[in-house]
Amino acid sequence: MPGLTPSQLTSFHENGYLVLPNYLTPEETASLITETTSLLSTFDLSTHPLTQFTTGDDEKDNKPHVGDDYFLTSGDKVRFFFEPDAFETDPSTGSSKLTRPKETAVNKIGHALHSLSDPFEAVTLSERNAGIARSLGFQDPRVLQSMVICKQPGIGGAVPPHKDSEFLYTSPPSAVGFWIALQDAGPGNATLAMYKGSHRRPGGKVQRRFVRRYNEEGEVCGTEFVNNEGAEFPKGLEVAGEDEEGEVEVLDVKAGSLVLIHGNVLHKSEKNTGGKSRYAYTFHVIEGGEGWEYDGRNWLQPPEEGFSRLYK
Repeated sequence: MPGLTPSQLTSFHENGYLVLPNYLTPEETASLITETTSLLSTFDLSTHPLTQFTTGDDEKDNKPHVGDDYFLTSGDKVRFFFEPDAFETDPSTGSSKLTRPKETAVNKIGHALHSLSDPFEAVTLSERNAGIARSLGFQDPRVLQSMVICKQPGIGGAVPPHKDSEFLYTSPPSAVGFWIALQDAGPGNATLAMYKGSHRRPGGKVQRRFVRRYNEEGEVCGTEFVNNEGAEFPKGLEVAGEDEEGEVEVLDVKAGSLVLIHGNVLHKSEKNTGGKSRYAYTFHVIEGGEGWEYDGRNWLQPPEEGFSRLYK
């Protein structure tokens, strides 16, 4: 399958992201919506630990990033993480309970949809995506961290400015995000906001890492951000210009569109204060070829069989 055109590659390398409209057919998009709806309606709430997804960047609430066992062992499973604003706390007991149906309370579903769900696998481990990876220069691309981000009406949490390589670090950095709108995403609907060209500026380096945290006994006890002491930019990336974030472009993408996201480009999304959800399916590709190493401290660790290969 053909990959990106020369002009598309130029745009991606200059800006750090690229929008490909109508990447999925209406039928493919509908199949993912149907699968998402089924997953949300059928998971068992009675046995769920009610894990909430928090970013750890919210200084106002001072909530640590999600890091319980349910989260840390989700790399080869399909699990459900709730919006913090979907709960209320009983002041007398300190216990929390959902204030809305589970289907409209989930923040995201992850992190192995690409290997455990047939509809998601079909649009992920495809020759079309392999063609894009080849045009980007990947030698042995591996797929990981596939998830549906729900952005529920009224409570869909903001995602602060970040770089994907902070969370899926390889040495040197290699992550590329594939972000597919399953519903229209535009201004006022908690869409993506991209810091254009930020990956090519000095501030685009991977300065921090999101890793597993260990106690004195050597047991995993959560997650944390630490300073990055390894390579900060991908191989061959030309860094120039002032140390600034760059112009912010708020994307307007229709359902079925693909947004490619460079692992070092700064991006964010706002809280969904509107009345409509903003479902998106996203997965990441990292380099598994010789000369790149996936870090053993990353929050997500490969299953026994390794991460999924994109090249057949």
